[in-house]
Amino acid sequence: MATGKPSRLMAQNVNKITQQAEFWTEKGHELLNQGKYLEALEAWKEATKIYGQLDYDEGVVGNLINQNLALQGLGLYLNACDILLEALKIDKLNYYPIFSSFNKKSKESLNTAINRIKPTPVNLLALQNLGDILRLLGSLDESEVVLKKTLSFVKQITPNQDVSLILLSLGNTKQSMYERSRSQSKWIEELVYKKEAVAKVQQNALLSLEYYQQINNLANASTIVKVQAQLQSLRLLLDFDGWLLTQSQTSQRFKNTKININQQIQPLIDLIMKNSSSFEELPINQSVYAKLNFSDSLNKTYNKSLQPVAIQYAESALQTAQSINNQLLQSFCWGILGKLKPDKSEPYFRQALGFAQSIRAWDVAYQWQQQLGDLYRKQGKHKPASKMYQAAIDNLTQVRTNLLTSNPDTQFFFYEKVEPVYRNYLKLLLENSSTNIREVIQLHEEFKITELENYLQCGKLNLISLNQIQDLDIKPTIIHVIDLLDSIEVISQSPKQPLHHHSIDPQLIKEHINNLVNTLQDKNLAYTSENVIIAHCQALYRLIIAPIKYLPASGMLVFTLDASFQSLPMGLLHDGKNYLIEHYGITGTLGSRVQPPKILPPKQLRAFIAGLSKVSPSFYAPNAPKGLKALPGVEIEIANVKKEIPSSKVLLNEEFLSPMLDKELSTDDFSIVHLTTHAQFSSVADRTMIFAWDKPITVSEFNTLLKEKTQSNQEGIELLVLSACQTAKGNKRSALGIAGVAAQAGARSTIATLWQVDANSSALLLKIFYQGLKDGLTKAEALRLAQLQMISNPQYQHPFHWAAFLLIGGWL
Repeated sequence: MATGKPSRLMAQNVNKITQQAEFWTEKGHELLNQGKYLEALEAWKEATKIYGQLDYDEGVVGNLINQNLALQGLGLYLNACDILLEALKIDKLNYYPIFSSFNKKSKESLNTAINRIKPTPVNLLALQNLGDILRLLGSLDESEVVLKKTLSFVKQITPNQDVSLILLSLGNTKQSMYERSRSQSKWIEELVYKKEAVAKVQQNALLSLEYYQQINNLANASTIVKVQAQLQSLRLLLDFDGWLLTQSQTSQRFKNTKININQQIQPLIDLIMKNSSSFEELPINQSVYAKLNFSDSLNKTYNKSLQPVAIQYAESALQTAQSINNQLLQSFCWGILGKLKPDKSEPYFRQALGFAQSIRAWDVAYQWQQQLGDLYRKQGKHKPASKMYQAAIDNLTQVRTNLLTSNPDTQFFFYEKVEPVYRNYLKLLLENSSTNIREVIQLHEEFKITELENYLQCGKLNLISLNQIQDLDIKPTIIHVIDLLDSIEVISQSPKQPLHHHSIDPQLIKEHINNLVNTLQDKNLAYTSENVIIAHCQALYRLIIAPIKYLPASGMLVFTLDASFQSLPMGLLHDGKNYLIEHYGITGTLGSRVQPPKILPPKQLRAFIAGLSKVSPSFYAPNAPKGLKALPGVEIEIANVKKEIPSSKVLLNEEFLSPMLDKELSTDDFSIVHLTTHAQFSSVADRTMIFAWDKPITVSEFNTLLKEKTQSNQEGIELLVLSACQTAKGNKRSALGIAGVAAQAGARSTIATLWQVDANSSALLLKIFYQGLKDGLTKAEALRLAQLQMISNPQYQHPFHWAAFLLIGGWL
């Protein structure tokens, strides 16, 4: 009997400690419902600590899952992911880059990591939460892998268990994939890639709807989960129906799908309204989101009689949010009501903004600032509109910086969320006659650099504005061409002259741009009459260049171009007698920002040269464009460059492997990197690539290859030359790809070709260019004189032979 007493006392102590852990667990849930995420996090940390002392793994894992919910509420998605990996005992360092960088990840490695997890109920819950957080981080393919594996585990272990919540998560991930592909179908330029995105829109939408339907067919699924699936279905059906409307106007194959989708909407609305009492059975915060979701969907229907019903649900959601004093939920409620009640939208959006700001929810605040900016702009209130747009951009910068470190879908976020704010702000500034045009230039610079950083998924680029460059013997004229869709704005800054600004009606210019781009990207360009090309180039000159006052007769022109113009070599513009390149040195920049220009002294010319003259294994990579052929002229070009720059290292064909490129550039100090190989510039970063022997190197991988060089050598690469490359057909954002490669390489200047030039003319032009550098000319002048020599040569005077060469970045 005596030995039993301590055991009973220990058991009582354990029960007491367990009760403390349970208390903190429940307390955390209370705080979460109130939107007090930080306090909930601390409560669950305390519970986790207690369960850890008791060696009770299930309690530890359960509260780590809870911590992830609190971190999500705080917007700390990467931290939430880390917590779930800790719960599942996955060391993310062993699975880099799967859980560390969220770039291209191996499905096989991910499956290996999951297969090592013991499939207990609490671990399966953690896995489902991991799938959800990966979706929020934008790692949609990985989210799908994790959720499908979770579903497979559950079906194997307990075949009759309710899997509705996992199916709901899978449906939500597929819906996010639909949103991503729908966005891509709008901003991808190249027709072939656009078609791929369009096909994925329909595929992802139908698969998402199928998951939601499976939930409704489950006998053991709760009414609550079924209603959540129905709400998500309705949201998707309405959006998909709108997208199909735009597609069915041009394609017969979408019309039947649209009819089928449209017929599902009203019956689903009726079903949700019939089961709307289930909203109250949800946890309070989920109940608010459900009502707002339904209200927002009702507002998007064509049935205007549903508008009062939408308002009722939003007001009910607001009352619930107020009852628990949840400021984030109140922000969403006021914002939705602002959209539903246009006559009261300003005070409602201000209420929404105030609640978002009070909890520093910048990812929510910018939405209401943008809404207020648009509202004030329509009312002609320029000053408050400007203030709101600037505040929205400041908040978006914070949000975007966090996304760039974690989210491969920042392009989706950028073109859907960020670009409209900049565009509307630029329109506002230009509508106001009292606006200082320098504000427009500054905002456009910021926008273009933001676009480049987004394209590269990188942090802040170390570039300076051209206006900050001191001690230049000859200052350039900077010409900004800004496409605001309903107008084209041209602003020029000539040295010691006032700013010039003129507007162009897009109807006068777009046809010339499209026809010229199509002509230049046509495989038969060399056989196209020069007069056909000149006709468009003269029209563009008359619209863009001729109206500019204070343009010097010669000198340096720096162009900052919006998307529509980036595939146009501006030196090709024609005044009726001469090409622009015959009077000016020309370079392009994104955002008129560059690395500080620096002349390249002849004695410092030292080149790394690499190229492919034969068909290589990389030509057959899955992401390679079709039809790549051998480049026999490469050997002549390489020999010419080697002759002009004897202090060079050459890798040709089988020697030109990506690891060798890495080794040579990280161990030697080259001022020039000359790559003469197939390359492609695309509006999609993963399709912008340079071909080594073993594999195509994408723009993001190029950064990794050259990272050691730029870290070890502060000067980086003075000149990067990309020869034999081309713009992906249909792409008007070619400069984005070229500037992207240049930025990743840390190159001060880059020369690239917009189309694959004839081997002989390319070799000759580059030989003349390097002779100019040896003679001490600037890069811009050396390239200009090389192009002029081609123009004066009857054999090569056609623009096909010389106009493709583009200088991006520094011109010295």
